[in-house]
Amino acid sequence: MGERHVVPTAPELVLDVGGDATVMRPGRVYRIGRDPASDIPLDDARVSWHHAVLRPEGGHWTVRDEGSTNGTFADGRRVAVGEVGPGTVLRFGHPGDGPSAVVSAVPNAAPPGAATPSAPEAAAPAAPDAAAPSAPEPAPPAAQEPVAPAAPEPAAPAAPDAAAPSAPEPAPPSAPEPAAPAAPDAAAPSAPEPAPPAAQEPVAPAAPEAAAPAAPGAGPASSAAPAPDVAVPPAAPPEPPRPSAVAMPAATGTFRRPTSVRPLPTHTVRIGRAADNDLVIDDLVVSRHHAELRAHPDGTYWIHDLGSHNGTFLNGDRVDVARVTADDLVGIGHSAFCLVGGRLVEYTDTGEVSLDVQDLAVTVDGGRRTLLDGVSFPVGEKCLLAVVGPSGAGKSTLLNALTGLRPADRGTVLYDGRDLYRQYAELRQRIGLVPQDDILHLQLTVRRALRYAAELRFPEDTARAEREARVDEVVRELGLEQRERQPVHSLSGGQRKRVSVALELLTKPSLLFLDEPTSGLDPGMDRSVMHMLRGLADDGRTVVVVTHSVLSLDVCDRLLVLAPGGRIAYYGPPEDALAFFGFAQWPEAFEAFENDRDRDWAGEYRRSAFHRQYIEAATRRPPLPAAGPAVAPAPPPKAQSWGSQLRTLVRRYAAALSADRTFLAIMVALPFVMGAMARALSEGRLGRESTLNVLLILCVGGVLTGAANAVRELVKERTIYRRERAVGLSRSAYLMSKVTVLGLVTVVQAVVLTLVALIGVPLSTPDGRGVLLPPLVEIALAVALLSFTAMMLGLFVSALVRKEEVTMPLLVLLAIVQVVFCGALLAVRGTPVLEQLAWLVPSRWAFAAMASTVDLGRTVPGEKTADPLFEHSVPVWLLDMGAMVALAVVLGFVVMRLLRRHEPVIMRK
Repeated sequence: MGERHVVPTAPELVLDVGGDATVMRPGRVYRIGRDPASDIPLDDARVSWHHAVLRPEGGHWTVRDEGSTNGTFADGRRVAVGEVGPGTVLRFGHPGDGPSAVVSAVPNAAPPGAATPSAPEAAAPAAPDAAAPSAPEPAPPAAQEPVAPAAPEPAAPAAPDAAAPSAPEPAPPSAPEPAAPAAPDAAAPSAPEPAPPAAQEPVAPAAPEAAAPAAPGAGPASSAAPAPDVAVPPAAPPEPPRPSAVAMPAATGTFRRPTSVRPLPTHTVRIGRAADNDLVIDDLVVSRHHAELRAHPDGTYWIHDLGSHNGTFLNGDRVDVARVTADDLVGIGHSAFCLVGGRLVEYTDTGEVSLDVQDLAVTVDGGRRTLLDGVSFPVGEKCLLAVVGPSGAGKSTLLNALTGLRPADRGTVLYDGRDLYRQYAELRQRIGLVPQDDILHLQLTVRRALRYAAELRFPEDTARAEREARVDEVVRELGLEQRERQPVHSLSGGQRKRVSVALELLTKPSLLFLDEPTSGLDPGMDRSVMHMLRGLADDGRTVVVVTHSVLSLDVCDRLLVLAPGGRIAYYGPPEDALAFFGFAQWPEAFEAFENDRDRDWAGEYRRSAFHRQYIEAATRRPPLPAAGPAVAPAPPPKAQSWGSQLRTLVRRYAAALSADRTFLAIMVALPFVMGAMARALSEGRLGRESTLNVLLILCVGGVLTGAANAVRELVKERTIYRRERAVGLSRSAYLMSKVTVLGLVTVVQAVVLTLVALIGVPLSTPDGRGVLLPPLVEIALAVALLSFTAMMLGLFVSALVRKEEVTMPLLVLLAIVQVVFCGALLAVRGTPVLEQLAWLVPSRWAFAAMASTVDLGRTVPGEKTADPLFEHSVPVWLLDMGAMVALAVVLGFVVMRLLRRHEPVIMRK
C-alpha cells in the first residue's frame, strides 16, 4: 500500500489546436465538439456538439467519431475509428479546411509503459534504456549549471535521474559525437520528471553495481563495464533545464508533466478564468482576468497581476509586477508557469503531490518542554496516512506544523519538493484542514452552509452559477445528495464530518488534513468516515488523518505512531505495526507507551529495518543548498473585498439566527416581559415612588437584552473563525457582521421594551418636554444605546473566555454589576474608587441620561438624585449619551485585539 505505481498504456501526446496545446495523458479520454464543456471545444458550425473522442487503447491512442454530421478526418481520410500518433493531423467537419488538430510527442515525455512514481519513497525512474533498474535513487547533481564536457571527444554526462546511486561518476560512452549535457536539476527523487525521448538523449553507462538494460540494438549490458558503443542519431536541441528557482530544485517533483506547451508571446498573454483570455485556467480560485505576461522590446518578460483576489506569485512570493526569467516559477491558482526553451510551459497541480517531513522539532516554555523531537517521514502521492499515539504525544502539534498554522521551530516540510514554510503564501491555498470541531453553522442546511463558504472562498468575480456547480460537485463526491436540504444539526456525526470535508474540498486542495474526524462516532460511523478518506486519497489527494481510533487503520497506506515526547515510535504499513511492538492488541501498546516511559521507543525504531526501508531509503536527497531564514508570510489574500465579505457574513449570520427558533423566541419574549414589569411598577405614571423603579428596570432590561444576545456568539464560533481566518477572512468584517446583525436586533428590542413600558404613561417631565427631543424618544434612545453597549460588553466576554459554559455565570454577574453601579440603589457620586469604577459601567450613563430627561432631581429630591450627571440640561444629556458611545467603541477595539489571540500562530507573526 502507498506505492501505487501507474503504468500508462499509451504515450503522452501533445494535441495542438490553433496554437493551444493540450497534453493528452493516459488514463482519461478527451472529448471534442462544439459544446463549451468539451475537453477540446471547437467553435465552428461544421463541428457537431459532441463530435469525437480521443482515448488510449492498448499501447496507442485512437480517435472515435461520435456520429458527427460532417465527419472526422485523419490525414485526409474520413474515419469512424482510427489510430493517432505523432505527426497525425486531424480535421473536424471538413477534410480540407475544417478545424485541425496536430498530434506530436511530448517533450521530455517518459516512454510508453514507464512506471510513474507515486510516493517519495518510490525510486527515481531511469532514463530510457540507460538507468540501472535496481537503483533506488538518482545520484545528486554536482552543480546547478549544465556540466561542460572536458575531454577532446566530450562524453555526455548522464542525466541525474538516469544514474544509479552507487555510481560516483559514470564512465563516458565511446560515442564519437558530443551530446548536450543533461540538466543537473532535472532529477526529482520524490517524483521524477519523465526522461526525454531516447532519440534526444545519449545512452547512459550502467552503474558499477547494477546491471542496466542495454539500449535497443546494443549488446548485453555488464555491471562492471560501460555500455557498448551505440550510434547516436542526430538529435534535436535538448530541452533546457527546468527552473532552478524552486526552493529545492534537486528534490522537487513539481515538474512532472506539462499541462500545456505554447510559444512565448510576442506581445502579451492574458491569463485568467474567463473564456476571453489567451490562456484560460479552469480554476475557481483564479480571477476572471488574473494576470498578464508581457513581452518587452528588450526581449525580457514581465508578469503583471491584474488586481486578482488570490494573487500572482513569483517563486512563492506574491508580486504585482516582476520580471520573469528562465529560472523563475510563476504561480497562479493551482497552476505554475515557466519559460523553457522559448516556450511557455504550464504545470497544473492536480492533487497528486507528495509531502516530505524533515527533522521537525517544536518546543515551548522557553525550550524546557519538547512537543516534537526530530520527526521525519515521507508521505506519497494518493497516500492516506494515519497518525496515532497516546494523549500528549504531539499529534495536534504535528498537524499544526504540517499545515503551516504553527510552523515548527526547526525542520522543513516539503510540499512536492517546495519548502512549505518559505512558500506558504502561495501553497496555503492548496491545503485543506478539517478541525476536530465542526466548522459549520449548525442551524443552516447543508447546501446553504456550502453556498456561503463558496462565496467567502472564491473570488468576488465568480458567478453564482459557477459556485453552485462546484457545490454540486462536492455534494455528489461525498454522497450528500439526500442530505443537502437538512439542517446540519439534524445530521449524524459521520454525516456532519462529511459536510465539513465537503466545505474544504470546495477549493480542490491537494493536501487534506483531518484532526480526530472519528471522535465520538460509533464503530460503524468510524469505518464509514475512514473509507470516505480512502476514497478521497484514491481520487488524487494526499490525506493525513490524526486519530485516536485504531478500528480502521487497515484502510490506510501508512501509519505513523508517535511516542510520548513527540518522537516516532513507528512509521510503515499499518498491518506490521503491532508485530513490531510485540503486542496483539492496540490497547496493550498504548498502555505500554504510558507505563514504560523509560523505554527508548524512538531508538528501537531508528535501529529497525522499517526505518531503513520506509524513512531512510525513501527520503534520501541530494545535497541541498543552504537557505536563509524564512520570512513570515503576508496575511492570506482575501478572495473578496471587505464590503463583499461583510455582506456575505451578514446574510449568513442572519440566516443562522433566523433558523434558531429557540433564540428567536427568547429575543421576542424578553423585551415584552421586561417592558411589562416596568409598566406594572409605574403605577400609571412616573411619580415620586415609581420613577426610580421604572428607570432601574429599563436599565436591567436593556443590559440583559444586549448582553444575552452576544455573550455566546464569538466563543461558540471560535473553530469556524479560526479556520476561515486562515483562508482569508477579514477580522474586522467578521466582527462588524456580528455588530450589524446583533446591533439591529438589540436596538429593536430596546425600542420595544421602552414602548411597552412607557407608551401612554405620563412622564412628568418639565413642561412635558425632554432635553432635546420628546421625552419618550430620549428615553428610548438611552435604552437603545445602553443595549448596544451591553451587546459590545457581551462580545467582549465572549472573546475573552475559552469555554461557552462560562458565559452564563458571567452574564448574571454583569447584570448584578449594572444594578449596583447604575446609581438607582447606591449613591456612587463622591465615593472614592466606587465613583471611578462606575464610569466604566454602561448602566451608570444610561440611567443618568434617562434621569436627565425626566429631571429626576426635581421629581425625586434626595441625596441619591443630587447628582450632576442627572441635570436636566443639553450638555449633561449629551455627555451621558456620548460616554456610552465611547464605551462601545473602546469595547469594539478590545474585542478586535482579543480575536487576534484565537487566530492561527502564523497569522500573528
